[in-house]
Amino acid sequence: MDFNFTEEQTAVQDTLRRFIDKDYGFEQRRALAKSAEGFSRAHWRQFAELGLLALPFPEEFGGMNGSAVDTMMVMEAFGRGLVLEPYLATVILAGGLIRDAGSQAQKEDLLPAIAGGDLLIALAHCEPGTRYELNHVATVAKPDASGWKLSGAKAVVLGGGAADKLIVLARTKGGARDKDGLSLFLVNRNAPGVSVRSYPTQDGARAAEIKFDGVSAGREALIGTIGAALPVIERALDYGIAALCAEAVGAMVALNEATLEYLKTRKQFGTPIGRFQALQHRMVDMVIATEQARSMATLAAVKADSADPAERRRAVSAAKAYVGQQLRYVGQQAVQLHGAMGVVDELNVAHYFKRLTTINATFGDADHHLGLFSDMLLTA
Repeated sequence: MDFNFTEEQTAVQDTLRRFIDKDYGFEQRRALAKSAEGFSRAHWRQFAELGLLALPFPEEFGGMNGSAVDTMMVMEAFGRGLVLEPYLATVILAGGLIRDAGSQAQKEDLLPAIAGGDLLIALAHCEPGTRYELNHVATVAKPDASGWKLSGAKAVVLGGGAADKLIVLARTKGGARDKDGLSLFLVNRNAPGVSVRSYPTQDGARAAEIKFDGVSAGREALIGTIGAALPVIERALDYGIAALCAEAVGAMVALNEATLEYLKTRKQFGTPIGRFQALQHRMVDMVIATEQARSMATLAAVKADSADPAERRRAVSAAKAYVGQQLRYVGQQAVQLHGAMGVVDELNVAHYFKRLTTINATFGDADHHLGLFSDMLLTA
């Protein structure tokens, strides 16, 4: 199997690196994080011009037929730059759901708009108190004359504050923890009965708490088959996890570079601390951990497109567990080697560490996925 990037992938990677170096400096990012929306619409338009927003979609809907490996390449670059734009929320999660489960009309209407940078969508699936249990859904969708009425609450909706539309996971039958009876609905963010409270997260990004109070959704709002949304959302989140693993690798590489530079310039007892053998060993361990995480992120990207759900889930959970362990090690070592400066807001090291910590907790932390992987091995 050839793990080398193609010429086209390398060209996109180089373009992204130049963009981040030029337009996504640390101080520019800090200013964006404090802005009203928490990201730049101008950057989002640039992503559209570069074809990044069209990457994972079929050509017939304005896309580029990209694979999860193409997405990995983009997300690793975004990890290096701590990019704030809601690429994961809109393109990978919501766009992936529409690509895989949407009707022909939904694909024709929504995918070109996402690819062109004209539409932001967020996936509202998590609920308070449910942790990582995807089938634990109390939000209900009841049929009425025009379609459906949605009532319930969603928590930590990534990119929910800026989204134009929401994909809502709701229960159409069964109990709160049943695996059957879950359905997906497309809802306008500004529809009557929808209330959104956006807030900044610890890593500088944005999420939202969203409530639905008898929100009307027409019959055309249903995405996929009624009552059979769980496998669809599992696949979308697996794709998202693979992307997060790649983003983590990019952030770890940037942390290693910053830490190495610090060891070369910080002096103690009249000599750069990088000459101390004990610190050299720790730096080497950080680089090894990053390369091991890259291998697992690559495995997740290769398997994310697998038609076999069991194979895909095993690979993705293994990668999320291992990358979660390694990112924690690299982040903690980088902070320690920087000393007290490693936790101040004025230094990018603290921001990388916060982002890595958030990645570990998103869609299941290392312990959660280690348990899932163990259960899948026993089942197999």
